Amino acid sequence: MKLTSYWLDTSEPFKSASAGPVQGTCDVAVIGGGLTGSSAALALAKKGARVVLLEAETIGYAASGRNGGMCNNGFAQDYGTLSAKLGKEVADRLYRAFDAGVDTVERLVAEEKIDCSFARTGKIKLAARPEHYDKLARSQELLAATVDPDTAMVSRADLAGEVGSRRYYGGLIYRKSAGMHVGRFVRGLAEAAARRGVDIHEHTPMTGLRSAAGGGHEIETPKGRLRASQVLLASGISHTGPLGWIRRRIVPVGAFLIVTEPLPVATLDRLLPRRRMAVDTKNLVNYFRTTPDNRLLFGGRARFAISNPTSDEKSGAILQAALHDVFPELRSVRIDYCWGGMVDMTRDRLPRAGERNGIYYSMGYSGHGTQMSTLMGTIMAEVMDGRTELNPWKDFAWPAIPGHLGPPWFLPLVGAYYRIKDRFQ
Repeated sequence: MKLTSYWLDTSEPFKSASAGPVQGTCDVAVIGGGLTGSSAALALAKKGARVVLLEAETIGYAASGRNGGMCNNGFAQDYGTLSAKLGKEVADRLYRAFDAGVDTVERLVAEEKIDCSFARTGKIKLAARPEHYDKLARSQELLAATVDPDTAMVSRADLAGEVGSRRYYGGLIYRKSAGMHVGRFVRGLAEAAARRGVDIHEHTPMTGLRSAAGGGHEIETPKGRLRASQVLLASGISHTGPLGWIRRRIVPVGAFLIVTEPLPVATLDRLLPRRRMAVDTKNLVNYFRTTPDNRLLFGGRARFAISNPTSDEKSGAILQAALHDVFPELRSVRIDYCWGGMVDMTRDRLPRAGERNGIYYSMGYSGHGTQMSTLMGTIMAEVMDGRTELNPWKDFAWPAIPGHLGPPWFLPLVGAYYRIKDRFQ
């Protein structure tokens, strides 16, 4: 079993990194080489900007290469609940932004000819308890009436045509959703940006950021110093660099995944006959899908813990037990990959993007980032050019999380709270 991301292990390494020092001037410095940073760099270069991208590790190393590869529309939250909280007009506008995120991924895959197995197979949200089905049905009725008629309910009696498991009580289908090989996608975006002249530096963390005399910003790295007219922070929960203001507003939550050995097509036809992206309604959520080479990926919030090799292995054992609970016929199947990563979770589980003290940022995707990060990278290229009205998150305040001044000491308490909720709700 490899303790590494299946997506990164089965995609070609990024080949166009700059070998030279970091020096000189540029129009825009992009901090972070994930989906936000790579899509932003590409969009900025298309507009004629001189762009330098700085990545502390390798392209796609963090959340962008460690997720489930699901490109889903819809919210993490219940649509009806969010509509009541934000108002229907705002909720619908944000819902359409997630739709636009899937469209943006599909467009970039086609335009840049990225071989990443993108396919709109749809998503099914599975009711983990009978009462969850009723809540999903109420939500789907609201969605179908206005913002998403491409949704449908599946009863427990008909669920075998979607998921070969007795564990669930029906589900809600989102037909616009898609899946892809996210490792090939993020590295393909970065290669496309490099082809258009973006200077990309791997293993180059930002260690200092300050206003420069005469305007612009000065960025320090171990490989040299750079002056940029504008800066975009696309680094999420990075612990590198002077980003304390952001770290007080994001809680890093571990997400863990396992991937099986390749399975017979006949087996997958029983487990996921329509090859949908699947996610359940638990607070400690589980999600699963097939991969392009006929494996089953199974992930979730196995533990509220930081990702490291020891933690990943412990979480992998929990996920394997959950996999066997959902699909008992896979008890003898080998697990080939097990890994973890950190999700940059905001308090309300909605992203944040904007500008502060002359520095632009987009992050906090809260587990729904594959499509939204790609969309926001392209949007931030426009925002930095003066079109702030395009930012769907421009009116959202972002207060600090009370008591969150350093490492998230409260994560075990949060995990215990959600385990209790899942047991009784």
